[in-house]
Amino acid sequence: METPDLARMREEYARTGLDESAAGDDPMVLFGRWLDDALVAQLHEPNAMALATATPDGRPSVRIVLLKGLDRQGLTFFTGYESRKGFELAENPRAAATMLWHPLQRQVRVEGTVTLLDDAESDAYFASRPRGSQIGAVASPQSRPIAGRDVLDERVAEVERRFAGRDVERPSVWGGYRVAIESIEFWQGRLDRLHDRIRFTEVPGGWVRERLAP
Repeated sequence: METPDLARMREEYARTGLDESAAGDDPMVLFGRWLDDALVAQLHEPNAMALATATPDGRPSVRIVLLKGLDRQGLTFFTGYESRKGFELAENPRAAATMLWHPLQRQVRVEGTVTLLDDAESDAYFASRPRGSQIGAVASPQSRPIAGRDVLDERVAEVERRFAGRDVERPSVWGGYRVAIESIEFWQGRLDRLHDRIRFTEVPGGWVRERLAP
């Protein structure tokens, strides 16, 4: 098997820069503007983010989830409470997330504590999902080993029969989480790997902004 020469793979970043005046004093305003830019650019799944969790003894895991809410309380996403990330967050309620918009040569990194959304918020979002996604959430024992695809197909068929002619109920083991933003870094690609990195750290009454070396 011939493998690519990974050491020689590189791309120069030269679209624009990020200075302190452009970053402003409020990271949530900048975050919203960058997310809008990704939407306007019609990037594929601009709300995708890599979410990292860890066990209490420091064993990390990471996966892609979809950002489903952004406000001053933090970032929200939805998943099964009994998934691997659900178990890890129950034991160690801290997470880090990265959103990469490669065509814009930008990424945002977030760190913070994680809490469960209340039932009303989870119910409202679950009700907004396509019916197939609702059935999948009920049928799938997320992150657990199964004997084969046929097992999952049989579970889906059983759930479809159970909820035939009526709304699918949100399972008690599925819902939303919120990552409260304690630290957020904005990364803008620049020439010669001299990237712009602006980090905001939450302090009582506001934010501290600082530039990081690339």
